[in-house]
Amino acid sequence: MTHAETPVKILIAEDETPLRHVLQDYLVGRGHKVTVSADGREALRAVRSQPFDVALIDIVMPELDGLELLRLVRDDPTPPECIITTGNGTIETAIAAMRLGAFDYVSKPYRMADIDVLVRRAFEKRLLASNQRRLVTRWSHLDRPPEMTTVYAPLQAVLAAARRAAAGDQPVLIIGERGTGKTALARVLHAHSSRPDGPVLEASCSAMPFGRAEVELFGAERGTAERPEPPASGSVELAAGGTLILEDIAQLEIAAQLPLSEALVQRTFRRVGSRVPIDMEARVVATSGIELAHAIVGGALRTDLVSAFAHVTLRLPPLRDRRVDLPLLAREFVSAIGGARGPTLADEAISALQRYSWPGNLSELRNVLERAVLLAGGGIIHAHDLPLPPEMLQATQADDAPLALAEVERRHILAVLQRAGWHQGKAAQWLGLSVKTLYRKIREYGFERPHSGTSA
Repeated sequence: MTHAETPVKILIAEDETPLRHVLQDYLVGRGHKVTVSADGREALRAVRSQPFDVALIDIVMPELDGLELLRLVRDDPTPPECIITTGNGTIETAIAAMRLGAFDYVSKPYRMADIDVLVRRAFEKRLLASNQRRLVTRWSHLDRPPEMTTVYAPLQAVLAAARRAAAGDQPVLIIGERGTGKTALARVLHAHSSRPDGPVLEASCSAMPFGRAEVELFGAERGTAERPEPPASGSVELAAGGTLILEDIAQLEIAAQLPLSEALVQRTFRRVGSRVPIDMEARVVATSGIELAHAIVGGALRTDLVSAFAHVTLRLPPLRDRRVDLPLLAREFVSAIGGARGPTLADEAISALQRYSWPGNLSELRNVLERAVLLAGGGIIHAHDLPLPPEMLQATQADDAPLALAEVERRHILAVLQRAGWHQGKAAQWLGLSVKTLYRKIREYGFERPHSGTSA
């Protein structure tokens, strides 16, 4: 759809009833979405309750005059472009309006065709400003992230399914272990969508303050009817025209799950404290480290929210299943970390990487290679430069029984804990695990913190 065909969301603030109705009928007939207000106070409430692209504001109105309304509106985070109209305009009034940030100024009587041209010009300016902001965000995400490099056929199938799903607007769920590249895949979806120039916003459901998740998602009205204040915009509104990535959806506070599921189905939402519906213009991609059905059984997720994400589900394989990808991934990581003059990977280092089970997946691989780049001498990363368990650094003899993956993981976690002096935060960072997961692994393997010189 071209800019000329895009419906413009217009607010008409005009106290003359016949003119207000004529303007409304004309602009609706031109394909625009129009809201009308008969006085300045009512118009301010309208602007604070939903977003508009353009506002036509009469100077002389009851309750609140046009210049004061303009001043208050321009204080909002994303104000509409404002066109001032008046029947008794002067140069002084025009100058005052322009200084307050008005897009333009027109005197009554005016032709409807002139108003339509002004509205479209104002809308074009708003689009240009919006696109400029989006481009600043987009430049850092133009290259495909190395996590999506693969010759592993099952992952290639996932990527193909993601590109097919990208063209639609249905919610998407991405499931995978921690560190498998779920957020990177969500960005691939956005890059192949019909709105690649739009914003990409990441919001962690597990990090939202308790009791504030609904406000974080949908924003909130502020002030009173008599003294309205600019609303607080939520993630859904800030991601309009782009993609909202909801990380760890299974951790979303239960009170916010019903309004989210309703918004996904109805494609509208309401700010907290408001009854005015707002069109939902963001595509939602959620990620999870567990199957959502398990969270339903545990009572952490509502069935209706899970159903809202049932249309498209993508599952990322763990790195231990993608050993064929390790040479490609490792070289890309080393190149990204070390730059053009960075070290290269020796064959025995690649072999060592392929023998390890990678419980922290891609995050752990990157951490290991970051340290290896620092340790490498002579421009080559050898196996002994890799901070991996000793048994991973020597080729397994043909007559040796291979270690079970669980035993490899146990030994590596223990080695990293010892290297970190049992500082669990630092060890978790090196392993690419959360502190919670590392604590669970410590209990699972029966590790005990050494005391008085003894070792675990």
